[in-house]
Amino acid sequence: MVRSAISSDNRPLGAVVSSSVAVFTSIAANYLPKARVLATSLKRVAPHVDFYLMLVDEYPEDADWSNEPFDALITVNDLAISNARGWCFAHQVVELCTAVKGFATGYLLGQPHIEQVFYFDPDMVVHDRFSDLEVWLSDTSILLTPHQTEPETGTEAIMDNEMASLKHGVFNMGFFGVRDTAEGRRFAEWWSQRLEQFCLDDIPRGLFTDQKWANLVPCFFEDYRVIRSPAFNVATWNITTRKVEGSLADGVTVNGEPLGFYHFSGFDNGDQVLMLNKYGSGSQTLNEMRAWYIEESCALGQEQDGQRVYGYAHYVDGEPITAAQRALYRERIDLQRAFPDPFLRHPDGGYLGWYRANADDDEVESDATLSSGPRPVDTVLESAASELQRLQRLKAHWLKRLILQSLSWMLKTLSRLARTLS
Repeated sequence: MVRSAISSDNRPLGAVVSSSVAVFTSIAANYLPKARVLATSLKRVAPHVDFYLMLVDEYPEDADWSNEPFDALITVNDLAISNARGWCFAHQVVELCTAVKGFATGYLLGQPHIEQVFYFDPDMVVHDRFSDLEVWLSDTSILLTPHQTEPETGTEAIMDNEMASLKHGVFNMGFFGVRDTAEGRRFAEWWSQRLEQFCLDDIPRGLFTDQKWANLVPCFFEDYRVIRSPAFNVATWNITTRKVEGSLADGVTVNGEPLGFYHFSGFDNGDQVLMLNKYGSGSQTLNEMRAWYIEESCALGQEQDGQRVYGYAHYVDGEPITAAQRALYRERIDLQRAFPDPFLRHPDGGYLGWYRANADDDEVESDATLSSGPRPVDTVLESAASELQRLQRLKAHWLKRLILQSLSWMLKTLSRLARTLS
């Protein structure tokens, strides 16, 4: 295995890698144990590939790169992102880990020796059949897996799984493959452009980080392939139609096929065990796989590294950054220009000082949308006026602010009139 060079202070410098097949995952530092499980599992079945760690944090000073199962390190600074510090500030941790995926794909495709790029979420385990993935990608440009490949039959499963796909995306972008072709590079560039500005966890606006954009792949691209085999990207959101049997010692099968890779999606927030108990509690194989995953994660540093603090969680002086502070900075181009590094605290207060003087977390975070139930007309008008006030503070252009302020005043006047007449 060829590894990256190491500096005197134990930091990865650059990589000397040569495989034409690149695999990467994207994480913050607290996901290092899961990434190690993934990389170790991949190297068992495909030792010829190079595994790249896309890290949105700094590599921990007390960690030992020479013992890692990774071949090379990519950071945000390696990617073609303008004002990377400000861009990182504008995203929550999950948004950032997913927003870099398109850029990292383009970066790897730009390396002269790389012909195929595969991405796996860090909470995946590769069991077998990586060679099948290489063969399938060799005659297409984009390789995708859907959340479901068979229709659900029960009402609860339809609501849990098919409706979740409609909400979060038809394709699960925890895995994809891209080949170094004109179409593959066009996909990577298009996806990077969308993720640069719109990789948001914003379901009401139709966005779920990087994933829902892939719904458009069949519309915009011709050279793609959807893997319909039940043995790939197995997870709790499709085990109702996939019979998982066997054992880790003797081999795991899915509907009679050797298992390719399994996805422990929702492991940390409890969704994985909840849905496993609901749809797979009777499967000895699935429960054995979960127990093994817990044990393996612990063996590879979960107790220590799983508790690491996200590097972009605080300002440089240690004060936590709120979601509202990130959201306002993301919306306001004038603030991005005024404070290119919003993490810093300048003598004049910097971005945080400006924010405290001009904004309020509760108002920025407030959606002020209409509830599903009937409400008095004056309450509806008052809510709409408050929402326009909130939008006014988010707009940089003076004319837009003036228009929104005028509309807000008008709605408040109508609200008072409606209250008087009721």
